[in-house]
Amino acid sequence: MMTTSELDAFLAAQRTCRAATVGGDGAPHVGALWFVWDGTALWLYSLTRSKRWAQLRKDPRITVLVDDGHAYGELRGAELTGRAEFVGEAPRTGRPCPELSAPERLFARKYFELDELPHDGRHAWLRLTPDAVVSWDFRKIPG
Repeated sequence: MMTTSELDAFLAAQRTCRAATVGGDGAPHVGALWFVWDGTALWLYSLTRSKRWAQLRKDPRITVLVDDGHAYGELRGAELTGRAEFVGEAPRTGRPCPELSAPERLFARKYFELDELPHDGRHAWLRLTPDAVVSWDFRKIPG
């Protein structure tokens, strides 16, 4: 298990997560996304015309997996579970939204090395404030 500071550093450093949503027939859908972690919530920048977006509109339950490592002793990761919240305009065109200032700044720096996020009019924000977090770090296993 990771400590809080280890988890924060891990989620800040990783670039891609896999988000699992639930379809109307109960079948899961899993897709890769870019994200940022603000220490409390995972912010997902999703296409608004995606299967994920449509499924979350009907059922906001979501599980996100972030993992890393190649050899067994290098494996580490975190699973965050909760309900997705839609934040800001959809699709996002850049209208002022104070709630999105911090995640957009983090996202712009992490993925584009910019101070301001370029908006494409196709994506919008989902916030996952997890109800549960499970983490692991096999690098801590002795021997």
